[in-house]
Amino acid sequence: MKKILLSIARESIKNHFLNNKSDFSSFLKENPELKDKGASFVTLTKNGNLRGCIGSIIAHRSLLDDIVSNARSSAFSDPRFPPLSFEELDQIKIEVSILTQPAALEYTDYEDLKNKINPGVDGVILKEGFQQATFLPQVWDELSSFDSFFSHLCLKAGMGSDCLQLHPEISVYQVEKVKEDEFL
Repeated sequence: MKKILLSIARESIKNHFLNNKSDFSSFLKENPELKDKGASFVTLTKNGNLRGCIGSIIAHRSLLDDIVSNARSSAFSDPRFPPLSFEELDQIKIEVSILTQPAALEYTDYEDLKNKINPGVDGVILKEGFQQATFLPQVWDELSSFDSFFSHLCLKAGMGSDCLQLHPEISVYQVEKVKEDEFL
């Protein structure tokens, strides 16, 4: 199944360039669970550097449709990057992350939150009013300290790096991820 998730993502990007309608009916026959609602993130890297990452936090469409949409958005609509060029298609590596349902994490203070978060395991959603941001569990690889992780997450949400003082809402989720590197 993991290899199929990567194939769906790559084919949806490739077919965008070719103006082809993607036909994933054979994948659906072999993997009917792709019809179930699912939330995914599709991350693109080029030469080890981020090249696009878009996803869904909450499952609101079939997993197949979510991966197709997020793959195309990662390639062509991530506001941090120009749209992917056809020449880059063979240079990118794709990672697909399937998210569990987020769960609200009750905490009393900074230390309590620090004790309840599982670095490297938990993806985190931080929300304060209308401002919200998330980091996938993979981000712990780059921002391995609790303080660094949350400081950057606060900034991503458009707040000050010390936004934990505001006691924002925190939710956590886990992912099952698959990378193209695993199959090369």
